Amino acid sequence: MNVVDIITKKKNREELTREELEYMVKGFTDGSIPDYQMSAFLMAIVLQGMSRENTVALTEIMRDCGDVMARSGIEGIKVDKHSTGGVGDKTTLIVAPIAAAAGVPIAKMSGRGLGFTGGTVDKMESIPGFRTAMEKEEFIRAVNERGIAVIGQTGNLAPADKKIYALRDVTGTTESLALITSSIMSKKLAAGSDAIVLDVKCGSGAFMKTLPDAEELAESMVDIGRASGKNMIAIISDMSQPLGNAVGNALEVQEAMDVLKGAGPEDIRELSLNLAGAMIAAGGIADGGADESEPSVMRGIRLAEEMLNSGRALEKFREFVEGQGGNPEIINDYRLMAQPSRSMEVRADESGYVTKVDALKIGLASQHTGAGREKKEDSIDMSAGIVLNKKVGDEVMEGELLFTAYANDADKLAKGVEEAKAAFEFGKIKAERPSLIKRVIE
Repeated sequence: MNVVDIITKKKNREELTREELEYMVKGFTDGSIPDYQMSAFLMAIVLQGMSRENTVALTEIMRDCGDVMARSGIEGIKVDKHSTGGVGDKTTLIVAPIAAAAGVPIAKMSGRGLGFTGGTVDKMESIPGFRTAMEKEEFIRAVNERGIAVIGQTGNLAPADKKIYALRDVTGTTESLALITSSIMSKKLAAGSDAIVLDVKCGSGAFMKTLPDAEELAESMVDIGRASGKNMIAIISDMSQPLGNAVGNALEVQEAMDVLKGAGPEDIRELSLNLAGAMIAAGGIADGGADESEPSVMRGIRLAEEMLNSGRALEKFREFVEGQGGNPEIINDYRLMAQPSRSMEVRADESGYVTKVDALKIGLASQHTGAGREKKEDSIDMSAGIVLNKKVGDEVMEGELLFTAYANDADKLAKGVEEAKAAFEFGKIKAERPSLIKRVIE
């Protein structure tokens, strides 16, 4: 095959064969196709789009370029969850214990974050002693014995996506529905679960800024998953303001534990129950309810509430932390986690109502306190971040606390504070709180 012919064919909006796609992906992955030719190919996809059939083929080829996890040794229907990312999104820490307590086996591989805060793996590593690396046999045994294990992604899971994503990031080829779908779904399919629940974010703090764009992405990923034989559920949720109040690694773990104790912000509780309910439904645990005409996700949400309100989810979290080497006493004493040496409170200059808390600006503020990475080599300050006291729709009086910033570096703290201040807008008329759950695709 000839690379230039394939690029030209794509440029002319012609359908590619599976063999041509495989030639491009495998050639770039093994180094036989150089960056400049792959960049031209990716740009042709961005400009001309890609058919459903080609998107399915591209996803499967990228999935099969590396390891594909075999989870036949894990009992029950394995359910995975994926979020397209956001500010203050600590739902895995809440959702996984809830679903596991209900009987869904949670065998999850999560990534590290490059951006506002760390990923789920980074957050878990803010717990003293917690191990995010396991051999395959130990991982399977942990899920069968405790019902839950969360580890970092293996180095050879979808390596084609890793290399292609890095190239897309520096060539202006990130904004393609087909490329986004194949990137996310190749990793999820390689992870080997039977069902996948997607949390697709929309708003200023998300990659998809508008609801129609988020719906298109969600429907595309659901379609690809179903074509590969997976049970798929997608929830589209708001990310116009941060999720919950805490943005930062140890701070988010603490807030997750608050929710598991029956407290915490209402928005993170609501989304977590919806996602856990979807996972319970996807795992078949919600089948056989009293009212079979009721959607299974609704039955799953009720069971999720039962797990949360009874304390069984919190106990499962304790079991999960202890089983992976972490100190379970953090549940009773948050001071056992990393503590910042510096903090700064910011108060309102005037009375009124909060009309906007820009998620993107709060995310960048948290990152610049030290809570996130700008480059993949950067280290994370686990104790750094922002904790909000006011969100959209809240009344605020002059002198009342808006947020507190935490850091270990004075310059980083000052920068984070100024950026977080710029995220707030105020008015004299109370603003409507944005609806959190935009749509469920079941």
